[in-house]
Amino acid sequence: MTDTSADLVILGGGSGGYAAAFRAAELGLSVTLIEKDKLGGTCLHRGCIPTKALLHAAEVADTARDGEQFGVKTTFDGVDIAGVNKYKDAIISRLYKGLQGLAKSHKVNLVEGSGTFVGGTTVEVEGTRYTGKNVILATGSYSRTLPGLELGGRIIASEQALALDYVPKKAVVLGGGVIGVEFASVWASFGTEVTIVEALPRLVPAEDEFASKQLERAFRRRKIAFKTGVKFTGAKQDDNGVSVSLESGETLEADLLLVAVGRGPNTAGHGYEEAGVTMDRGFVLTDDRLRTNLPNVYAVGDIVPGLQLAHRGFAQGIFVAEEIAGLAPRAIDEAGIPRVTYSHPEVASVGLTEAQAKDKYGSDVVTFTYDLGGNGKSQILKTSGAIKLVKAPDGPVVGLHLVGDRVGELIGEAQLIYNWEAFPEDVAPLIHAHPTQTEALGEAHLALAGKPLHVHS
Repeated sequence: MTDTSADLVILGGGSGGYAAAFRAAELGLSVTLIEKDKLGGTCLHRGCIPTKALLHAAEVADTARDGEQFGVKTTFDGVDIAGVNKYKDAIISRLYKGLQGLAKSHKVNLVEGSGTFVGGTTVEVEGTRYTGKNVILATGSYSRTLPGLELGGRIIASEQALALDYVPKKAVVLGGGVIGVEFASVWASFGTEVTIVEALPRLVPAEDEFASKQLERAFRRRKIAFKTGVKFTGAKQDDNGVSVSLESGETLEADLLLVAVGRGPNTAGHGYEEAGVTMDRGFVLTDDRLRTNLPNVYAVGDIVPGLQLAHRGFAQGIFVAEEIAGLAPRAIDEAGIPRVTYSHPEVASVGLTEAQAKDKYGSDVVTFTYDLGGNGKSQILKTSGAIKLVKAPDGPVVGLHLVGDRVGELIGEAQLIYNWEAFPEDVAPLIHAHPTQTEALGEAHLALAGKPLHVHS
């Protein structure tokens, strides 16, 4: 058995793992990065990047279908799914090559194989042991299903949905969170008859209730059906389709059932529990410095309880690399991590929902909602939606919630407002270019600062 040592050994090469590797290498540490599949992990190969490519193709389909409303004679003749997949796969391939080049230029020792954490600060891969002065566990997540619901055939998860070589005529999406809503949006644009089933009372239930109402209104206009507050009870499939049963007694028939009920921590089989890592329902527990209960062992990304977002893992990876290097970085505020659902329309948010703010600050929380109907660029794009601000009593803006096409691009300024604890009076004097959607953020803060302009009082 060979034993190889480094300053840092990382198990998992997704967003959290590779960010930690590259940052640690920049800081002069020797790094071994272990990945059983491909550098970039779920986000690059089976998650964020391919789904957003599909969503852009869906936007192009909608534009072709709706050209007349802009005075342009276009027709929508259908979707060439092979062409869509070729476009999607070319993006993944290019980004993957870029990551491989970065790993090489950072002199990261990339080890291909399935690793097992064997305790101390050692990870074993096919008989070879890699020991670091520190270890980062970053093994990511997998698509969950429900008890008694087996994936296979016409019952698929997001990974299989991304690899489809046809557009389904009818689909049921089980789960109205981010993944379910995004796929429902894509398929509806491609011409699929979609029904979303969500057990909780509203779509995107983790968002502010305002955002759910806006999205539901838009989905009704798009004829995307959804059933909220109803539980799934079973599914049967045959050569002709899948039959989905609901607690209400209703049965839905479709070509496919997409199971989008969230992602679970990918920790089983990696030796964590056996090595004595403190766990809870499969997640690795850490403190705010991302330290596990074991000395010199850290965890980042989807295996740590909290938002399962690539950019969270990325930020945590950088944080831990800097922590190990002795730079004492500031702990990450989970509420300050931006969240975007890339459906049509998009939903973006950062900070606290109104309900969370009231729990924290009491009932005197101030809110303001600015309708995109008053924003010139939004009217040019023919998108509806709104921006909602949540402000602490006599304090800064503590929550920003946006709904509308392309509002995900506004979340950069929104997260600066939240993370820098800006008051409306701090943002109001900032000049926003005209005509842009960023003006909507400016207008909302002008109104909260007591000088509303394009707002009906």
